[in-house]
Amino acid sequence: MDKRFSVFRCGGINEIKKKLSENLEKYSDILPADKDAFILLKPNLNSNMNALTGNITDLRLLAAMIEILIGKGYKNITIGEGTNSGYYRNNISVISRIKVDRLAEYFGINMIDLNYSEPVYIDFEKGVKAGVAKECFEADFIINMPKLKTHFEAGISVCLKNLMGCLVGQENKKKTHQSLAANILNINQVVKPHLHIVDAVISMEGLGPTRGMPLKTGMIFVGTDPYLIDLMCARFASFDYRKVITLVEAEKRGIINSRYHNFVNNFQLGDTFRFKPPKPGPLAGFIHSPKRQKYFLAIRNTPLFNYICSTRIGGKLLYMTGLRQDVFINDEAECKGLSLNTERCSHCGKCADYCPIGLNLPDDLTLVNNRCIQCLYCFCVCPEHAIEFNGKLGFVEEQLRQYDDIIRRIA
Repeated sequence: MDKRFSVFRCGGINEIKKKLSENLEKYSDILPADKDAFILLKPNLNSNMNALTGNITDLRLLAAMIEILIGKGYKNITIGEGTNSGYYRNNISVISRIKVDRLAEYFGINMIDLNYSEPVYIDFEKGVKAGVAKECFEADFIINMPKLKTHFEAGISVCLKNLMGCLVGQENKKKTHQSLAANILNINQVVKPHLHIVDAVISMEGLGPTRGMPLKTGMIFVGTDPYLIDLMCARFASFDYRKVITLVEAEKRGIINSRYHNFVNNFQLGDTFRFKPPKPGPLAGFIHSPKRQKYFLAIRNTPLFNYICSTRIGGKLLYMTGLRQDVFINDEAECKGLSLNTERCSHCGKCADYCPIGLNLPDDLTLVNNRCIQCLYCFCVCPEHAIEFNGKLGFVEEQLRQYDDIIRRIA
């Protein structure tokens, strides 16, 4: 058991950068000696809703990590993620919509969608083979950067669950669900990140991983052992670890033992939260029961069902019944820039706290070439609605419908 673990509180972008840099000094000995080493950052990019909804890894944390690595002289950095298979199936680029590609371009690093990578096949349960992106084996150093959130199938989703994004395309991701907990651990036995950094700045409670509610928890977890971190995150969320299927499976395999529990129970964690559990609706709960899910999966993987899922009416019915968490909207946003309504602005500083690239907000909004990546974090958190969107909102309208008031309140 590797007990190298740290946790710290933070809020705005400058505090995230400072405290992350300070904490990573404890792990400096495990970073590659070769500055040309291939470093792969694996965030959680579950949907096209930004991190302030509790859905995905905060771009501020991702940006802070990139800055630290560049500052240490590393030259070969890549962000890699196999995004949600539903968006992949509908030819929607989550990476583009949440501006991770723009973030990578800003820092001059690479960004790849692992859904389109060359697969390297690993063993799943019952003789099944699943394809993992070759970059996960080629990388010299992997940093796993999951989001802390509830998950209606897994219980909670943190380090272990995040590696599902290493699988290539929908055809490989759906194989995981045949034995979900066991196969998630099978991925973790093969793909072994060297460092894990958990985004619990704004977490998600309730019906995660997509339809839950954001919860401002203001914490970042760092460590080298994903089992220990996931167990600690369960305690932080006041979540019974026996309801987290990956942790139950790890305990069954003898990976998690009394030493883990003693360490977690005796660790001075400070403030904890009581996350609302991920309770699905009646139909979804009935179908996703372990006793019945295999029959649903058999239907779900047929060409007819996949066709129904791809239609607008079929997708809407799945969403309304709770069998689908995401709303796949093909209408792209067209942002022609953000502007500042100076009469509304109180200069509260929220926009500056939430800008991933650290722009001097709100003043920089008036500059023509301000290098804004259009992540819309400042637009989403402004309490006075002083930052205005110019253009067509497209798919962003759905995020605003669900979360606009909530994000502005908790930010």
